[in-house]
Amino acid sequence: MTKFDAYHKMKELLTNYYIEAKTTTEKPIAWITSGAPVEFLYAIDILPVYPENYAAMCAANHQSVELMESAEASGFSQDICAYARTDFGADITQGGPAAGLPPPHFLLCSTNICKTVIKWYEVIARKYDVPLFIVDTPFLHDGLTRELIDYTVAQFKDLEVFLADFTGKPFDRERFTEVMNLSREAAGYWQKMLELGKTVPSPFNSLDTFIHLGPIVTLRGTRECVEYNKLLYEEIAARAEKKIGSLPAEQYRVLWDNLPVWFKMRRLEKFFEDQKCTLVVTTYANSWGQYSNYPVEEGSDPYEAVAKSYLNVYINTSFEDRINYLASLIEDYALTGFIMHSNRSCKPYSVGMYRMQDELAKLTGKPGVVIEADQNDPRVYSDAQVETRLEAFIESMTAIQ
Repeated sequence: MTKFDAYHKMKELLTNYYIEAKTTTEKPIAWITSGAPVEFLYAIDILPVYPENYAAMCAANHQSVELMESAEASGFSQDICAYARTDFGADITQGGPAAGLPPPHFLLCSTNICKTVIKWYEVIARKYDVPLFIVDTPFLHDGLTRELIDYTVAQFKDLEVFLADFTGKPFDRERFTEVMNLSREAAGYWQKMLELGKTVPSPFNSLDTFIHLGPIVTLRGTRECVEYNKLLYEEIAARAEKKIGSLPAEQYRVLWDNLPVWFKMRRLEKFFEDQKCTLVVTTYANSWGQYSNYPVEEGSDPYEAVAKSYLNVYINTSFEDRINYLASLIEDYALTGFIMHSNRSCKPYSVGMYRMQDELAKLTGKPGVVIEADQNDPRVYSDAQVETRLEAFIESMTAIQ
C-alpha cells in the first residue's frame, strides 16, 4: 500500500474504538449494518459496533477461514454471506483480531446495501434476546421520489422514539443535527480525497482507500472522524500537487466495482504494480462520500437529508443508473478500463454484472473484465484463474492505447 503518515493515526483511532467497545460500562452497545444511519446512535451516546467491518478485519488478518468453519460446523450454510459466517464463527469462538465483539444491547439494521442482512440480524437478535430495529430503505427503481423519502423519514421518527424508550432519556434533535453536520463534514473530506484520483498520476490507489475506510464507516458522526479525514485529504492533496503517483510509472488507470478481496490485498497490490496499473476509483469507497451530497436546508426537516443520503446508495439503484454512474467515473477519471468483482458473498452487488460489463463497454468503448472471487472466503478463490483474466484484461487495454 502507499505509505501515508495518516495510517498511524488511523490505527490509533480504531484501536481506541475497539478498546472502548470491549471495555465500556457506561454506553449501550448496538450492532449496526454499515449502511445504517449511525448518526442517531452517536446523538444519544450509544456506541455502534459493525460486524461487517470486524469480518473484513478477520479476512485481512487471514483468520476468516477458521471462523467460517466454526460457523459451518454449527449448521450455517456455505452459501450465505462470508461476512455473516465469519462473524457467526467469531461469536461462537470469541476469535479474531479483537477476540470477538462485545455482546449487543440491541441491533440496528438497514436494507440499503443488502436486503439479506435482515436474516443475519434476526439470528443475532434471537441468540442475544435483544431488540432489532429495521430501517427498510426501498430500492430506487425510478430514483428518489417524495413517497420514498416520506416513507423513510417516518421510520427515522419511529427510530427516534425507540431510542428514547430504550435509553430512558429524550432524543435531542439539536444534538442529532450537530452529529449529522460532523458526518457530512467528514464525508466531504473523504469525497474530496477520492476526487484527487483524477490527478495523473493518481496519488493513491483503491487498495489504499479500502484500508483507510475504517474511520468514515465506524466513526462517521464524530469530531475524530472529521479530523482524520481532513488529515488524510491534506496529505494526499500535497502528493497530488507534487505529482507523486501511487505507482512510479502509471500506464493504466482502472475502476474497481464491488468490495475488495480482503485476504488477497498484498498479492493484488503486487500484481497491479508489476502491470503498471493503478486502481484509481472504486464504487465501494465512493459510497461513503455521497453522505456529503445532501446538506440540511434551512427550515427543512433534517431527517429528509438523512433519508436521501441513505436511500441514494449505488447498490440501491437500478442497473441503468449504475451503468451511467460507472460511465461518468470512467470519463471523469480518464480511465483506461474497468474491473468488476463478481463477489460470491454479495449477491445484491454482483447480480447482473456480466450484463453491466457488456453495456458499459459498449457505452464507453473501454475494455472491462469480470473476475469471480469472494470478499472473505479464500476457499473459493483461485490465484491462477483471477490473474489469468486480469492479464488478458491488461492486454486488451494495451491493444487500444
